[in-house]
Amino acid sequence: MRISERGQITIPKTLRDRFGMHHNVEVELLPTENGLLLQKRSTSSHPVDRMIGIFTDFGYESTDEFIEEIRGR
Repeated sequence: MRISERGQITIPKTLRDRFGMHHNVEVELLPTENGLLLQKRSTSSHPVDRMIGIFTDFGYESTDEFIEEIRGR
């Protein structure tokens, strides 16, 4: 692959199809130790990330406290 004069690259079709990078999919370019990482931008967060803080919102000090309550301990 080569970078064009305008800084553009063309991702081969086989790779675009394999990784679901179709027209209008947003991507991120992230610096790493070994260079740059190109990945699809996630529109939704990981389910665990969505749960962070939810237990304290309902008055629990920790997830352990919540689990103990729902188990009836």
